[in-house]
Amino acid sequence: MDSVLIVSCSEKGTETLTELLNAAGFHQIAAIRSCGEARRLLLERDFDLMIINAPLRDESGESFSRQVALNGALQVILVVKSEYFDAVSAICEDDGVLTISKPVNKAVFWSALKLAGAAQSRLRRAQAENAKLKQKIEDIRIVDRAKCLLISYMNMGEKEAHRFIEKQAMDMRFTKREVAEGILKTYET
Repeated sequence: MDSVLIVSCSEKGTETLTELLNAAGFHQIAAIRSCGEARRLLLERDFDLMIINAPLRDESGESFSRQVALNGALQVILVVKSEYFDAVSAICEDDGVLTISKPVNKAVFWSALKLAGAAQSRLRRAQAENAKLKQKIEDIRIVDRAKCLLISYMNMGEKEAHRFIEKQAMDMRFTKREVAEGILKTYET
């Protein structure tokens, strides 16, 4: 994790969190004062971690933290008053928000950073795997469309069309998708 967004209406809270993050080796830190500003900034650039020091001027931070955690690859740590910790963490945990109570203990904060980093790594691997699977599904769809065209225009059977695409791919040292795309260009135009 490299970049961090701190959302805190408290100047002291921002300073404390920035000091803790700097001590933990984070140097790309942006700090803003409201959820509205955070929403606008998240549209402009990506962050690896968001720390919300609740409550904020425009809302409590709880629903915003849940929304952010559900919508992206951004890890979220929500800092709440100790009297609200149990209730808020029970609500936010299912959405992947790490919750810590005030006053912020350095060891607990660093543990939360480690957990957020581990979760971020795991999420990135899952997203990469998901992208690979989506690509495979798209490849299969294109090859199947090409087989249908060969069946229709060349009067081939399904197995014969499949073998034709595989053989063309081997002979020309192309992928099956590239061969299928060539077939689609030929017969769909």
